[in-house]
Amino acid sequence: MKNLTYKNTLIISVLVLAFCAFAKAQSTPSTVSQDPKITELLELKTQLTKDNELTDRYKIQLYSGERELAYSILKNYRNKMGTWTSSIEYQTPNYKVWVGNYRNRLEADRALLKIKKEFISAFIFKPDRG
Repeated sequence: MKNLTYKNTLIISVLVLAFCAFAKAQSTPSTVSQDPKITELLELKTQLTKDNELTDRYKIQLYSGERELAYSILKNYRNKMGTWTSSIEYQTPNYKVWVGNYRNRLEADRALLKIKKEFISAFIFKPDRG
């Protein structure tokens, strides 16, 4: 019986010490040092996300070919519709007229229905990020 009491006392003592250590650790304030570049990187990521450079987006291509005709089609699009952003991209050896920056396929499909009324050969694609 004496041996059992000794074990119980030992177990209770260990538990009390563990509890005291845990309580002390919880009451001690912690300091976290953060590299200042983390804030800078978070701001950069926010800006890139806002400019839609990190996400996969859909675009609509109106034309691919000669430079002069590409600029003519871009001007024609902006005069007739101009609803969505448009640009000319050069991919050797063609100039391409791209419209929009759609978050999902449904948005792109809705825009394509309207654009196809004026630009029959328009189609939806996802540009490579390379």
